Amino acid sequence: MHETLREKLEELACAGYPYESCGLLLGGSADGECRVERVTRARNLNTERAADHYELDPDDFAAADREARAAGLDIVGIWHTHPNHPARPSETDRAAAWSGWAYVIISVSRDGVQDLRSWRLNGEHFEEESIKPCRP
Repeated sequence: MHETLREKLEELACAGYPYESCGLLLGGSADGECRVERVTRARNLNTERAADHYELDPDDFAAADREARAAGLDIVGIWHTHPNHPARPSETDRAAAWSGWAYVIISVSRDGVQDLRSWRLNGEHFEEESIKPCRP
């Protein structure tokens, strides 16, 4: 992930605070590594528990999929925030996760982004994966 994309994710996380924000990661996979080339924002449809749950808008998902395909990319994962909580997957995150996708979780507080980590579902459990900087 290029540093500018990480910065964009941090801006989106702060802009959505104190509610959970979410979106999609667009890119591709090669040589066993996921490459993120674009990030998109999606609406959180969970209005009852927006401070600690998200429901990614399916229309925004479809729009991101069209954008990805038009650019020769794929959806490679989802990002979302954990306001005032660690950047570790919850049981709710695990239950909704798809194998093969990256799940970037951003811990955010009123003081800004505290942590940004990526996870991948392996069977029934998440495993953390490194986020490597890359060239634009």
